[in-house]
Formats: sequence, structure tokens, C-alpha cells
Amino acid sequence: MSSGKLNAPDGAPDRQQVVVAIDVGGSGMKCALVHRDGTVARTEHHPTQAARGPAAVIDTILDVADGLADTARREGLTPVALGLAVPGVIDEAAGVAIWSSNIGFRDVPLRALATARLGMPAVLGHDVRVGGIAEARLGAGQNDRHVLFVAIGTGIAAAHVIDGTAAVGAHGAAGELGHILVRPGGPRCGCGQAGCLEAIASASAVARRYTELTGSTPGPSAAEVAARAAAGDRLAQQVWAEAVAALADGLATGQALFDVETVVLGGGLARAGAQLFDPLRAALHDRMTFHREPRLVPAALGAEAGCIGAALLALDSLEKR
Repeated sequence: MSSGKLNAPDGAPDRQQVVVAIDVGGSGMKCALVHRDGTVARTEHHPTQAARGPAAVIDTILDVADGLADTARREGLTPVALGLAVPGVIDEAAGVAIWSSNIGFRDVPLRALATARLGMPAVLGHDVRVGGIAEARLGAGQNDRHVLFVAIGTGIAAAHVIDGTAAVGAHGAAGELGHILVRPGGPRCGCGQAGCLEAIASASAVARRYTELTGSTPGPSAAEVAARAAAGDRLAQQVWAEAVAALADGLATGQALFDVETVVLGGGLARAGAQLFDPLRAALHDRMTFHREPRLVPAALGAEAGCIGAALLALDSLEKR
């Protein structure tokens, strides 16, 4: 875990050192220059344009990273490493994106490609796991050793973080909390199973369920469903209650497996605030028997968590060299 001093190239002092960090999503890339203490020196956003195909997306990632490194140098900073985060199944040890469906990656040696292009050390991590690392070390879970970070957006995924390090799993697929079966025979999930947590409690599932019940066209977003529920719309309240109950079941399963001190919720649905957290805390409490009830808190780092976590992962790698 990054904590000690690092001798940068050309003797640059710590405050001049930055990591180039890129968090790649299906529609956009969050990019940053991050200091060793996790503070962000600069942010940028670029379109992923995944429809162009994986080769074009790889070129864009490398072009953006190269450009950020040049920007750092022009501003008197020293880029010391590159941290990349992508969704899907990631072999972090090999630096390979094994499978990332929404950006079309399959067996892409992204770390090696980045190192060759930029001429600096690079790491590749999973987008939710690096977000979990950031929240556990510098965000809402920083005072606890055992943290479960759960991102609730278009899908649902989690990172189990112990002492600042996220579990990867034997095949790079640890943390797929969204594919816990919570409603057998329920809505069909994108993975092919029926009744996964993600198919009921993700933001996209909330919006889809409300549209099915009302026939509204165009269908509202999950945020709009939440607003309608708060305003007294009974169908919206039903959909919201179903999502909260399913999420409580998923978190109860997660607590039985991981026994964490704190559960940090991030992603779009978590921005509902008390409308989500109040009933979810009550529902999770009701599901606890002999398990210790975890603290349930909103994420603190927002959209920058992925970049910060990717930078921390890169600094960890440097310390091991």
C-alpha cells in the first residue's frame, strides 16, 4: 500500500510527482493527474466512443494518456506512472483486460501497450476495485480495515478491501455482487440468469421496471423514478421498495461472506441520499441475526474515485519495484 517516500525520476520532490490516471467507461473516460497523497492536480473528460471498435478505443486511451503526461511536464510536474481502470474481468497481475463487454475488449494487453507507448511503468485495474481502494484509503471507509464498496449504476459491482488492498479473486472476477441470485425466476439479467440483484436494484433496472409498469414513453431515469416516489407516485414507490428490499438481501449476503465494518455505496443510485439510505439501513438491520451490522455510508470521493484509485494502484506497483 502506497505510504512511504518514493525517489522520483530526476530527483523530483514528492509534490512534483504525479500519476497519469484514466478510468475508462463505456461512454466516457475520466482522466486526471493525481499527486502521491491522492489529491487531484488536473481533471479531464474524453469520449470513449466504443462503437468505433476496441482498436480505436485503445488508441484513444493511449493518446489521452500521452497527452496528459505532456501536460504534466509543461506544468512543471513529473509523471512517474500510469494507472488505468477498465470494467469487466481484469487480470491485474498480467495487465490484461480479459473481457470488457461495454468497450469491446477481449484479451487486450493494455499494460504492456501503455508502457511501450509512454515509456513509464503502468498498471491495469478493475474500475470498481480501484474505486473501492480509493474510498477505503482516502474516502468514506478510511478509518476501517475491512470495507465493502458497492457501486450501483447501470449495473452493480463491489470491491472487498482489507487494509487498503482489494481482493481480485482467482480469475480476476471478484466482487460481482450484482450477480447474486436474490429473486429466482425474476427479471432476466444481462448475464443470462433470472433474478440477479443487478436486474432488480441497479439504476437501469429501476427505470426499466417503472417503464414496464406504467408504459410511459420515453421511460424516466432512476433519479426521476425516485423523485416520483418521493412525490407519492404509488407505482414509483413500489419499484423503489422492490429495489431497496433486493439490495438489502444482496448486502446481507455480502456481510455474511465478508464481515466488514463499513459498506460504502457509490454510483448513481446512491445519490438519492436519505431516500435510499434510510429504508436500506432499516431493511439491512432486519436481516441481521448473529452477523455484526455494518456501518452503511455514502461514498465520499464522487466521480474522481476511479482515477484516484488507479493512481494509488500505480504507486503501490512503484513501491514494489
